[in-house]
Amino acid sequence: MDVLRGFDLFMLTAFGAVCTSFIKAGEFSWGDAALFQFGHVEWEGFAGWDLIKPLFMFCSGVAIPFAMTKYREQGQSKARIYWRIVKRVLVLWIFGMICQGRLLELNPQTLVYYSNTLQTIAVGYAVSAIFFLHTQPRTQVIGAIALLLGYWALMMFVRVDGYGGGNFTPEGNLCEWVDRMVLGSHCDHVTIDEATGVVTFRERYNYTWVLSSMNFIVTVMTGMFAGEILKSAWTNRRKLITMLVLGIVMTVVGWIWNFQMPVIKHIWTSSMTLVASGYCFLLMTLFYWLVDVRQIKGWGVLKVFGMNSILAYMLVQLFRMRIFTTRLLFGLEQYLGTPWYEFLIAVANAVLLWAILHYFYKRKIFLRV
Repeated sequence: MDVLRGFDLFMLTAFGAVCTSFIKAGEFSWGDAALFQFGHVEWEGFAGWDLIKPLFMFCSGVAIPFAMTKYREQGQSKARIYWRIVKRVLVLWIFGMICQGRLLELNPQTLVYYSNTLQTIAVGYAVSAIFFLHTQPRTQVIGAIALLLGYWALMMFVRVDGYGGGNFTPEGNLCEWVDRMVLGSHCDHVTIDEATGVVTFRERYNYTWVLSSMNFIVTVMTGMFAGEILKSAWTNRRKLITMLVLGIVMTVVGWIWNFQMPVIKHIWTSSMTLVASGYCFLLMTLFYWLVDVRQIKGWGVLKVFGMNSILAYMLVQLFRMRIFTTRLLFGLEQYLGTPWYEFLIAVANAVLLWAILHYFYKRKIFLRV
């Protein structure tokens, strides 16, 4: 799990920029096709880079069976376990608001309350952990299916103020209407006229949040299902086959559902949730086979990222590594040319981030929430 999570954070915080800058600098014939996989689709569809956020959420779910079982075995009371859940949710939520960059304004008018990956993890973790504590796997699966179908039904059959009713466009989907009604001026895609206080919603946005939370929960729950499989007493062969089959089934069902409900990551549709979770299961199968079954060594770089994933995420959100690397390597651009200089900076940024994380890793200092 640490290696898979490390792979995800390594791609997000370091290697993605290295790859894209290398492709752009090389002007390869296959460059456009490769760059498509390192970017987000504009609306409908799914590219490789669109898996980064779901995989981060999925991995948080994988840890739930291991952590909750450990707490039970230690004899911790339910009140104590619930306090752990609440504390983790609060810390993740505050970290998310710090990443948004407006928390310390201390201005209730400008705060953005819900617009960050860490907050989606918080929501999914809270509900998934409660499901794990109080229900059996069968009920958990039924709950996840109910959330998927409930989201679909709301999007298809609820129509209000010209939104919804099967409309999956950026301008007319129900998720956007719910965010505007619930979050209002605190949405992450608004501008506020300082003179008049008039709120304007931008036409384009990254994600919707409130109604999409139904499927954020499912994404984390699918990781929890993978964690329950990994923690079971099954043989490695049975675990691998089960995860492989589940990954294929979810992916196929998701893409078939795409014909009726488009795969759209921006509003986290049910079809997208299945596609992304299917891919996550397939990656978990691959990494489990490589690391735990075949016991292939040499994953140190990824473990450095995986065991301090929150720290890695916070570092790239709050600090610009290139402030340091461009000062160090200033002057080389005239010899390399701008494209290859940008590649060098991306490599230097990745090395600097790894060095920071490695320092904490060697001293066994991990940012836990």
